[in-house]
Amino acid sequence: MVNYYTLDDVETEDRLVLMRSDLNTPVDKDGNLIERVRLEEATVSLRDLSDARTVIISHQGRVGRPDFIELEKHASILSQLLNRNVKYVPDIIGPQALNDIKNLKKGEILLLDNLRILSEENLELPMEEAAKTLFVKKLYPLFDLFVLDAFPTAHRSHPSIVGFPFYIPAIAGRLIIRELKGLTRITRFEKGPYTTVLGGTKVGDRIEAMTALIKNGKADKVLTTGRLGLLFLSAAGRLSIPLSDEESKYLAAARYLLDEYPSVIEMPHDLAYMGPNGQRKEADVKSVPKDSMVLDIGEKTIRRYSRIIKSSGTVFISGPPSAFEIKGFELGTEELLLSVAKSSATSIVSGGHLSTAMQRLKIANWIDHVSTAGGALIQYLSGKPLPLFEALEYSASRIEKNAYPEKVILRQQEI
Repeated sequence: MVNYYTLDDVETEDRLVLMRSDLNTPVDKDGNLIERVRLEEATVSLRDLSDARTVIISHQGRVGRPDFIELEKHASILSQLLNRNVKYVPDIIGPQALNDIKNLKKGEILLLDNLRILSEENLELPMEEAAKTLFVKKLYPLFDLFVLDAFPTAHRSHPSIVGFPFYIPAIAGRLIIRELKGLTRITRFEKGPYTTVLGGTKVGDRIEAMTALIKNGKADKVLTTGRLGLLFLSAAGRLSIPLSDEESKYLAAARYLLDEYPSVIEMPHDLAYMGPNGQRKEADVKSVPKDSMVLDIGEKTIRRYSRIIKSSGTVFISGPPSAFEIKGFELGTEELLLSVAKSSATSIVSGGHLSTAMQRLKIANWIDHVSTAGGALIQYLSGKPLPLFEALEYSASRIEKNAYPEKVILRQQEI
């Protein structure tokens, strides 16, 4: 029995295909997309679906945050990349979306709006519960096939990931296969000591990640940066800058990890913050003014972390160490990425923001594996199951048993 089927296995001509991509992209203060990496990744599967009628679904940002925007700009960029029209509809399960889906012609592509507009899509649910959501029940009867190509969201048990395979056959898209091939190759050559560099703003995800990596022997050292670094400094009583209410929820977990793994977790010695005129200022952690906007690690910490990276056997970095998009605060992100690239360690870099930073530095070819995935890649490396792959395996089993209402046409055979 195979674990999952792919685009190579299934006939798609004139089929109505629903494709779950991850087009989630960093945006600037004006809501413009900063980079195109995930959009470029999506085009590989879309080109292979040129003979189908394809509907793309994706999320963008998180509710309440500046990056929570509609997907009209994504459709425009996809059109440029594919050199063919990708129609955007500002709807998901309403009359306009359903009508446009039904009227799709062979070779046409439709992009529905930001999935997280739907409250159901923000829930983590078991497959059978996800299949009962109004979102899934409204859309699934329209489609012949479901393509899962959202590796960065593979760790989320959202309805758009696990709900549709309950009703219609699901296969893996090109990004999924590329990621698995790359990771399989990397794991053959990884070696200790293992160093993990964690940054960015998603503190809850990072706590979960470092716990899994440490417990599974994949992190001999964890270098904390970004908001995660501030959380651990606060938990250790070394920093007086207030955390957000959301970050404060994880203080107890940070204290527990410091108590359990004191030799593993490294914290910044100095920090960079924005001065009165917007310039970069640095100070030791205990000397940073309480009302400061901390945006980077300091130069002492950069040098110390770089030494640890260079003595590592395998380095995994996820989330930018600094707010590199703000002029003057690129240093931490750029210097640590360069240290990873120049080291002799097996190197893995993950997350859309770091992909953007590497493009600027032109060092992507120096890294052994680059992925736009963050939490999904962490979960994969730590050995935890991913809901997306569980959904693909479930669907493969049903395809083999001819358990779907409609026959699935496999290339050179019929089931």
